[in-house]
Amino acid sequence: MAFFDRAKLLLAGAVAIATLGTASVQAQEKFDLSPDTSNRVRTERNEAAIKAIAPDFKFVNPGKFTVAVNPWDPPIATYASDSKTVVGADPDLASLIADSLGLELDLVAVAWADWPLGVASGKYDAVISNVTVTEERKEKFDFSTYRRDVLGFFVKSDSPITSIKEPKDVAGLKVITGAGTNQEKIILEWDRQNVAVGLKPIEVQYYDDRAAGDLALQSGRADVEFNPNATRAYAASIRNDTKVVGIASGGWPLTAEIAVTTRKGGGLADAITLAINDLIKNGKYGEVLKRWSLTDEAVDASQTNPPGLPKSGS
Repeated sequence: MAFFDRAKLLLAGAVAIATLGTASVQAQEKFDLSPDTSNRVRTERNEAAIKAIAPDFKFVNPGKFTVAVNPWDPPIATYASDSKTVVGADPDLASLIADSLGLELDLVAVAWADWPLGVASGKYDAVISNVTVTEERKEKFDFSTYRRDVLGFFVKSDSPITSIKEPKDVAGLKVITGAGTNQEKIILEWDRQNVAVGLKPIEVQYYDDRAAGDLALQSGRADVEFNPNATRAYAASIRNDTKVVGIASGGWPLTAEIAVTTRKGGGLADAITLAINDLIKNGKYGEVLKRWSLTDEAVDASQTNPPGLPKSGS
């Protein structure tokens, strides 16, 4: 590698590190990532929801709502500044549901791979951790929906691109996305449709490093990023260097929804659905989404076990 190329690479890395450091400070200032959760949005007991709990349902710990959560990324769920307390939109919703059911919240941080067995075996009352409803999962679990599974198109804040709504809008663009993801499947299908009608193909770009992807977008090496709306909207609200120009369902062309997940036939799902619908009605649900920049993902009503994304090959 030539000296000039090495210098450019080092400079790019320094810029990326500085950007991440600034973003971390801005995140602390804009979002409450402190371990003090006393200011979480709270609500009153919901007697109708409590009565809807099956008479034979037994909570893991009497008087507590034991909820598994995977602290994977803000704003959904992440560790607070003490690196121990889990904060974010999903923990806040878990707290509201616990209030509604007249219970104390016991939030348990788990690895993503561990929640299915934990819920099925009765180790946790529920998992609230960005779980999408699928037909395959419905064979083992019950669901109470609370957020749309949304992907977002993000561009540099001063980009001339103002709207992306359909395949033709991305023709000829350089698009960052995640390898092996739903969003990759969608963008490749959009590209296939475009090429079939004579439009310019897209150039797909993949970055394992978050900072490298951000740098590509800001430098103009990429035109747009297509990835989960929640995390990218959070970043955009902190740094103000990107903007959302379109959204698509994570199950495009089908609608995909995120849900509270409980044991199949356990007798808790209907109660949670009632609780969420009351939270939507009284505005507490909206307060949580607004607090974490997730208003675009709001549902009008919670449903118990709605149609999920189909099984592979169906």
